[in-house]
Amino acid sequence: MPEPLAYRVQKHAARRLHYDFRLELGGVLKSWAVTRGPSLVAGERRLAVEVEDHSLDYADYEGVIAAGSYGAGVVLLWDRGIWEPDGDPAAALAAGSLAFTLLGEKLSGRWRLTRMKPRPRERHVSWLLVKSRDAIAREPGEPDILEEQPRSVLTGCTVEEIAAAAA
Repeated sequence: MPEPLAYRVQKHAARRLHYDFRLELGGVLKSWAVTRGPSLVAGERRLAVEVEDHSLDYADYEGVIAAGSYGAGVVLLWDRGIWEPDGDPAAALAAGSLAFTLLGEKLSGRWRLTRMKPRPRERHVSWLLVKSRDAIAREPGEPDILEEQPRSVLTGCTVEEIAAAAA
């Protein structure tokens, strides 16, 4: 049986607040910036902009990236766990549709990343992150997991507390 693959979600208060969704694959963290963060509502589509791969060393990073550096701002480890792809994940990503299961502290169950048709002059590839209908999925109008559980799974801190501690 293959080694479990890590997944992470880092809440990133950079120029704009977003959530970095990361899946370990091929020795790196494949990464997407999810502008509104993941949703547990089945079928709710969240824009996930593909960004550069990150080193596995970055998986548990939490802290403040200095002004003037790439990604400057506060990074909070919002969720962590493992993920299980359906089939060959590299082939699925290349084909533009990756189905997988998350087993994390906050997120779990079935999910899908689907590549969108590229737009002219678009710098980064856009995907949709969608929660599948399963026992973990929520209905529209139920509490938002992002508001329910804003704290770090590593330290229990909020973005504001991490920023204050670094000041």
